Amino acid sequence: MRPAPRTAHAPRFGSIAAAEPFRSAEEAWLWTMAALIARRDGARVTAGKGEKVRPCEPDDVIKCLDRLYRQRRIDLIHARVMRVWGERGAAPDPRHASERADHAQWREAMNRLEWPLRVKGIVA
Repeated sequence: MRPAPRTAHAPRFGSIAAAEPFRSAEEAWLWTMAALIARRDGARVTAGKGEKVRPCEPDDVIKCLDRLYRQRRIDLIHARVMRVWGERGAAPDPRHASERADHAQWREAMNRLEWPLRVKGIVA
């Protein structure tokens, strides 16, 4: 029996060598939240099938955040602010008085998340 002929519509996966790291922890976090929201809404998140090939899965960023939480480097208030603004798809704007406190927590959390993501090659 002969194998089925290859079609031009076969899925193409990107290689990890062509992966484009994020520019910042903030960009990685917003991408992660978008992927988690899509997953929650029923989308199948699969590695290497997006517009850009990324060096991680959304769960890798979550694991870094979890480790920071277990090390008590990030508190529940940081996680709450990250979730709320991540679902909105934007960082809090310090120019608005109602968002200043959240912005301070957001900056602190992003600064603490930056290093673990950089070590793993997720952030350039």
